[in-house]
Amino acid sequence: MRTSYRSEDVILLLKDITGLVTPLPAAEREKYIQSGTHYCEMLPLEYTPAPSYLEAYEQALVTQADAVAAAVRRTADLLYDIHQENLVLVSLARAGIPIGILLRWQLQRKYGINVPHYAISIIRGRGIDHNAMRYLLSRYAPEQLRFVDGWTGKGAIYRELQKELSVYPGVSPDLAVLSDPANLTPLCGTHMDLLIPSSCLNCTVSGLISRTFLRKDIIGQNDFHGAAYYGQLAAEDRSYSFLRAIAARLSTAPDLPEIELTGTGLAEAKQIALHFGISDINFVKPGIGEATRVLLRRVPWKLLVREGETSNGTLKHLFRLAQEKNVPIETYPLKHYRACGIIKRLADT
Repeated sequence: MRTSYRSEDVILLLKDITGLVTPLPAAEREKYIQSGTHYCEMLPLEYTPAPSYLEAYEQALVTQADAVAAAVRRTADLLYDIHQENLVLVSLARAGIPIGILLRWQLQRKYGINVPHYAISIIRGRGIDHNAMRYLLSRYAPEQLRFVDGWTGKGAIYRELQKELSVYPGVSPDLAVLSDPANLTPLCGTHMDLLIPSSCLNCTVSGLISRTFLRKDIIGQNDFHGAAYYGQLAAEDRSYSFLRAIAARLSTAPDLPEIELTGTGLAEAKQIALHFGISDINFVKPGIGEATRVLLRRVPWKLLVREGETSNGTLKHLFRLAQEKNVPIETYPLKHYRACGIIKRLADT
């Protein structure tokens, strides 16, 4: 699989489907999804942000680099305490990939270990890439594998991972993330709803690859799940500038405060759905990262922001996106999360 990431930083266990699938704009893709087509059978047209939005991303990178670096540092320490040198990082493509690279760099910097790092696909409702799992287990012991992602939203992917890994004895179903506002995993840098700047952009901060793809006419029985390479956007690629900005703070960033949450993010998401009369819980996307995804590549209905945070500069990129797309912003008494995106039900339009 082609990517702008270096092979020593990550090996992508993905099939290159560049040119085989035509990406669709958000409105057209949303119609298909809400008519029953699975999201993994299409590729979204990559969003080209306005200069004002890129400015907001760069500001997020400056203001959040310390917090993200501290979360990387703590997560790496937790992984080392469990595995020592007996570790293989397996990032969930694509949001987990930059996180896995940062963890690999930190483990090398602090502990002097050269950790193998792979990326594989897992898709909500369709499961993990079992061909990729067989590839990994032909090379490593089950207890070496540790799965990595950026954050938890409601925890759908985390639950999918636990279900799928139950058929692989010895492989830990516990997911390591930087931010766990859903309160699901102890292997996290923080339980705060952290703004990870890589969530603000699409392929141009993710090695120039698309989100993963699975459709029978393109992905054969023995193939890895697919992804497309956007080489035409190479001039806009910020993948390594993001990584370097975080890595520069790994040794100096102050520790994040410890926080404790009660209950789960899924319970809060269900309350939000009930409050707004939403029958499909998948239309509720809590957390800064998930809200960003809704505004970037779905058809949003509204953006919820925790009370008291409407002037918070950390959420500036969300406010910019909402303004560009004429999405109303509403305050809401969020507990686990600082923001929540809600997808528009097209049957109501």
